[in-house]
Amino acid sequence: MSFVKGLKCRECGREYPKEPIYVCEFCFGSLEVVYDYEKIGRALTRKAIAARPPALWRYRELLPIDGDPTVGLTSGFTPLVPARNLARELGVKTLYIKDDSTCHPTMSFKDRVVAVALTKAKEFGFETVACASTGNLANAVSAHAAAAGLGCYVFIPGDLEMGKIISSLVYAPKVVAVEGNYDEVNRLCSEIAGKYRWGFVNINLRPYYAEGSKTIAFEIAEQLGWLAPAHVVVPLASGSLSTKVWKGLKELHKLRLIPDLPTRVHAAQAEGCSPIVTAFKEGSDVIRPVKPKTIAKSLAIGNPADGYYAIQTLQESGGTGETATDEEIVDAIKLLARTEGIFTETAGGVTLAVAKKLIKQGRIPPEEPIVVCVTGNGLKTQEAVAHQIGQPIRIRPSLKSFEEAVGSIQ
Repeated sequence: MSFVKGLKCRECGREYPKEPIYVCEFCFGSLEVVYDYEKIGRALTRKAIAARPPALWRYRELLPIDGDPTVGLTSGFTPLVPARNLARELGVKTLYIKDDSTCHPTMSFKDRVVAVALTKAKEFGFETVACASTGNLANAVSAHAAAAGLGCYVFIPGDLEMGKIISSLVYAPKVVAVEGNYDEVNRLCSEIAGKYRWGFVNINLRPYYAEGSKTIAFEIAEQLGWLAPAHVVVPLASGSLSTKVWKGLKELHKLRLIPDLPTRVHAAQAEGCSPIVTAFKEGSDVIRPVKPKTIAKSLAIGNPADGYYAIQTLQESGGTGETATDEEIVDAIKLLARTEGIFTETAGGVTLAVAKKLIKQGRIPPEEPIVVCVTGNGLKTQEAVAHQIGQPIRIRPSLKSFEEAVGSIQ
C-alpha cells in the first residue's frame, strides 16, 4: 500500500505526480514528497514499529515507496550511544552520539538515503543508477547498486580521499573522477542526467532520496523512549540532512508518536566551507557560493542546494549554527575516539567541534539532553589525522626491550 500522494513544489505549491522529477517546471523550485498522514496515522503505531526488524524500513509508511522495499533491507537502526565520558569532559549532563559510522554496509548515513532512492529507482524501471558525490554517497550507491543488480556510475571530485575512492571501486562501478570541486561535478551530472535515462539519486530521484534522512530522527526518538531530544547537532553539506531530521521529528509529533517537540536543530559546517552558517549568522536567507577549502571533504559543497531550507529549519526550530577550523575538526575526532572509542570521519569531527563550541558559548545549556550526529567512519578519512596522532612503540622481541621501552615512557 502506498501512502504517498505525489510531489509538491516547496516554493509555489504546484503539485506533480510520482515521477522521477525534482524541479518545478513553473518556478524552478525544488519538489518534495507529500504523504497521506491520515492514512498513515491509522496504520503506523509504536507497537507496529516495535514488532518489525531493526532497520530503517520499520518506518516504511513514512518513506516514499509504493511497494515493498527491495534495496538496503538491513540499513538503519544504528546505535544511539550514551556518551558519558565525553559528557563529563564537556561539562554536560546528558549527551548521545547517533553513530551512523557503524552497522551500515558502507559505514555512513548515506546507506539510508540510497536504500530509499534505489528502491524507488527499481519501481521506476531504471536499469542504471548514478550520483555526484563527495565520497560517502558514491560508496553507498556503488554497494547497493551491486547488490540490486543495477548498472552504476559515480562521479567524484578528483582530489577525493583515497579511502573513499577504494571504497567505491571495490564494488566495480564506473568511477569517474572529475578535475574540479563537487559543485562542478554536480553541474556536469545535471547535464548527463538530462541526456541519459539513468536514475541519478541526487538529481532526478532527489525528492525520494532525501526522505531517507528522516529515519535518523525516527530512530533517535524511538531509542529515547519516544521522546524528542532538546538539541540535535547536524553536519551540513547540501543542507538537506538538517531539514529532514526536522521534518522527521515534526511528522512523529503530527502522528502523536512523540508527545512534545522541544528540539532545537543546530547546524555544523567547516570554516573552510560554511555558506549556510555564514548566511544564518548574517541574518540573510541568501546563500553566497564559496570555493571549499577544508579537510572535511564530505561537507565541501560550496553552493548548497538546500541551504535556504536549512536556514528555515534553524529559524523554525530555534536552533543556531557554528563553524569549526581544520585544527578543531582533528581535535574533535581525537576527543571522540579517546573518550568513547568511536572513530569518526571529518564530518563527525565538524559536528562534535561545533557542539563543543555551542556548549561553551551557552547556546546549548549543560542540563538539557543533546544528540550529536556522527555520519561516517574515520577509516575513510585517515589522512586527516595520520600526522596528528602518536607512533607505535618499537621494540626488539625480548622482555628486556619491552621493559626498557615502557620504563622510558612512564
